[in-house]
Amino acid sequence: MTTATSREFSRRSLFRLGGVVGAGLALGPALAACAGPTGTPGPGTLTMALNRSLVSLDNKLNQFDAAVTVQRAVRQGLTRIGADLTPELVLAERFELTGDTEWTVQLREGVVYSDGTPVTPQDVATALEMYQGVNGSFLASFFREWPTVEVLDERTFTMNTELPEPNLDYLLANILITPAAANAPEELQSGVGSGPYVVTASNRGTGDYTLTRNENYWGAPAAIETVRVRFVPEESSRVVSMRSGEVDVIDTISPDSADQLAGVRDVTIERVDGLRISQLFYNFRKPADHPLANVRVRQALSMGIDGRALVDDVLVGSVTAAKGVVPEGLAGGTGDHEYVFDPRGAKQLLAAEGIQDGDLELTMIWETGEFANDTSVMEAVVQMMGDIGVRTRLVQFQPGGDISLWRQGRAGDWDVLGNGFASPTGLALTMLQGMYGGTAEREATRDTYHGYVVPEVQQLIAAAGTEVDPTRRTSLLAQAQDAVWETWPCMWAFVPDAVLARRDRVGDLVLKPSNSFELSTTTLGRS
Repeated sequence: MTTATSREFSRRSLFRLGGVVGAGLALGPALAACAGPTGTPGPGTLTMALNRSLVSLDNKLNQFDAAVTVQRAVRQGLTRIGADLTPELVLAERFELTGDTEWTVQLREGVVYSDGTPVTPQDVATALEMYQGVNGSFLASFFREWPTVEVLDERTFTMNTELPEPNLDYLLANILITPAAANAPEELQSGVGSGPYVVTASNRGTGDYTLTRNENYWGAPAAIETVRVRFVPEESSRVVSMRSGEVDVIDTISPDSADQLAGVRDVTIERVDGLRISQLFYNFRKPADHPLANVRVRQALSMGIDGRALVDDVLVGSVTAAKGVVPEGLAGGTGDHEYVFDPRGAKQLLAAEGIQDGDLELTMIWETGEFANDTSVMEAVVQMMGDIGVRTRLVQFQPGGDISLWRQGRAGDWDVLGNGFASPTGLALTMLQGMYGGTAEREATRDTYHGYVVPEVQQLIAAAGTEVDPTRRTSLLAQAQDAVWETWPCMWAFVPDAVLARRDRVGDLVLKPSNSFELSTTTLGRS
């Protein structure tokens, strides 16, 4: 379901919207009627209310931040990225670079799935094939080359590549392992995992799941017996549920909601600097004669965005304006570039390219819940574009709708997408590879990031990805970021804080910069 509008907005009234009251684009009774969970969680049950629908506990296609918390409680990888953004061993007890193009991996002794069967090297090999084979995978874009597995014994294998892959231990943190016989090149809706929890109830349509402690877990048992996961798209409903004690954790909340909940007894706000980038990304699938195919037009539109007003008045200081094409907090991020607000210069630059007031209309799309205060941001951008003589039409999608097909250019045309890109590795390299490493071959299957295919950029990223010398790699990464910036891929971008609210009975919750946490080590006290 989508909703479109081309209304005019008063900037003053927009900047008063702030938080949840900014939902000025009605999504109709179906979404408005969504209610929060009912009933207070029991003493051994943790209830989470998420703003995005968790359609699968397999992550081949879906990798939004909060999903990671739940997905990795059921299925695990060889490694994981810790709070300090370095790899930690999980299913592997050894993950070692033993040659320029070879890693040697040894599974932990005794690692088993919830049905008691062992995790094997063949399961890893099959998982790589399935992630490679799925169409439209978010994670596949991180891999410049897929490694092959050579089994040495029942626990040991090598992972081999044609060219050096010095960050493979980071990349494999995102490949969740499933028994080979049960795996497929698609999002799995059932099956066993090796994690500390098993799924005992699920409803993909509603996004509701119940997880129960895995009594056959090979590691330390989870501290909490039962976890209930609920999809509650309306932020106001999630806030009400938190205030009433019906839920224990809610994610991705606006500054207004965080301020409200900070004053509620027995509620704590967790906040860390985030590593996700949110952006107004241009559609790079436009024909050569379209205005957006002109880099100077893209630059001019960017100059019409008052980033300071968006940060201070709409997003209320909960984000920082991006200083480049990836967050500068990522390893290898430079932070060497800055968006500049210059509406007069924007109009002059558009006129120089033959675009006068009212000539250009943009269709801007986004999915509800993509980032906090998303509707207010998009409405404010409508006003800013109007100030430089550009008409704008907004199209808003419900969570779980068909926006993914639009992003791939399969469902309809658009000009600008309000979107986010996660950083599940903590590396600038993988974010650059995912967003800007597109090739003609990947575009043929619509596996590029919104059609971004610039061979010169792709070659720089590939060179950085295969460089084993850290100093040289850093230099190549900086060159790649400069080259991407010169193409003006975004109208504007920002880096949100990772924010969630929890009831005080929830303890030992360590929120990571990836906006996820480890369920197995989270604890519950008395209500």
